Amino acid sequence: MSFFSKLKNRLTRSSTKIDDGLQAIVDENPVADTPEPAAKPGLIARALGRDTAPKRVLDDAMLESLEELLIASDMGVETSLKVAARMAEGRFGRKLGIDEIKRLLAAECAAILEPVAKPLPIYGKRPQVVLVVGVNGSGKTTTIGKLASQLKGAGKSVVIAAGDTFRAAAVEQLQIWGERAGVPVLTAPEGSDPASLAFEAMTKAEADGADILLIDTAGRLQNRADLMEELAKIVRVIRKKDPEAPHNTLLVLDATTGQNALNQVDIFTKIADVSGLVMTKLDGTAKGGVLVALADRFGIPIHAIGVGEAIDDLSPFDPQEFANALVGAEN
Repeated sequence: MSFFSKLKNRLTRSSTKIDDGLQAIVDENPVADTPEPAAKPGLIARALGRDTAPKRVLDDAMLESLEELLIASDMGVETSLKVAARMAEGRFGRKLGIDEIKRLLAAECAAILEPVAKPLPIYGKRPQVVLVVGVNGSGKTTTIGKLASQLKGAGKSVVIAAGDTFRAAAVEQLQIWGERAGVPVLTAPEGSDPASLAFEAMTKAEADGADILLIDTAGRLQNRADLMEELAKIVRVIRKKDPEAPHNTLLVLDATTGQNALNQVDIFTKIADVSGLVMTKLDGTAKGGVLVALADRFGIPIHAIGVGEAIDDLSPFDPQEFANALVGAEN
């Protein structure tokens, strides 16, 4: 199964919400594409090559309904207005069917997403330090495990530092992933200072000649000042070892949080200088539109998206495939 097919199947909550909404919008005030036909209209129309799918004239009322639908899909007010306005440009007064609307919406979403769809940059620096941050339950630990496995499969020498020293389950989970991927996992006693572990992990990774060091961090709420200060301390300590580190700071976001993801990006970027995003759990939410809002507002690279628990369910971000799956358009 191609990733698009998997993505389309997994994004059913978001695409179904938009699909149902578009159907309701067109059905609210449909227009006939041809004069009233005689008996067996479907057969005659097909024989003549006519499109009998319901259509609606794009007017102010329809545009407003489209904007409301996009907002309800967590695309945010500003982005929803922008996408709807661009879609309507040059098409006011035209009859539009659902399939055409989907294609237009997908094209406008993809245009916003295209500039931020970038793979995780790999540098010549050894070790390249990748700090992974996010709130509780965002999927950080699983993302690190999948990323480590994929990097190792690409021929990179990888080390993981289990920096969530306050949660034994997170350490155990990373150790399981490390065993699967053949990647060493550096740990410290429960309750240890995570900044010290990060420093020691950099020292060992450098001594071992590792290409990439992935540092996990404890999940933290962005409104907890003490936890955010602890993260800032990790960054300060890392920079004592290497002023240019961390070379990547990945923020893992849970798609089910919807618009709250915008607040998380805003605050984590101020504390840890986020360089890239990974969005998880897109298979369990109708709020997939938030990814478009994030791209539109922040312009931070989106490296990968997660749509399940398997190793290949963390995939490089493809803007057109995502946009098509989001609105239920055909690829």
